[in-house]
Amino acid sequence: MARSNACCCLLVLIFLCGALPLGMNPGTMVISVGACPLVCLDVDYMTCPSTGDEHLSPRCNCCLAPQGCTLHLTDGTSVFCS
Repeated sequence: MARSNACCCLLVLIFLCGALPLGMNPGTMVISVGACPLVCLDVDYMTCPSTGDEHLSPRCNCCLAPQGCTLHLTDGTSVFCS
């Protein structure tokens, strides 16, 4: 019985140690159905229909921004997140 508990604890420890480097931090984890590019745009600010023209904290790309929001890039262009 003690061997079974030790083995189970070891497996949990291995899983937790492997999960952290893979980005499974609950504060930054994003669950998405489609593929999300690993590209971070140079976003100055973000606007969303629910907040009008209020400048919101920028998100890295549309995978991380709410649907319908617009990312305003530092070069003056913008990206609509559909």
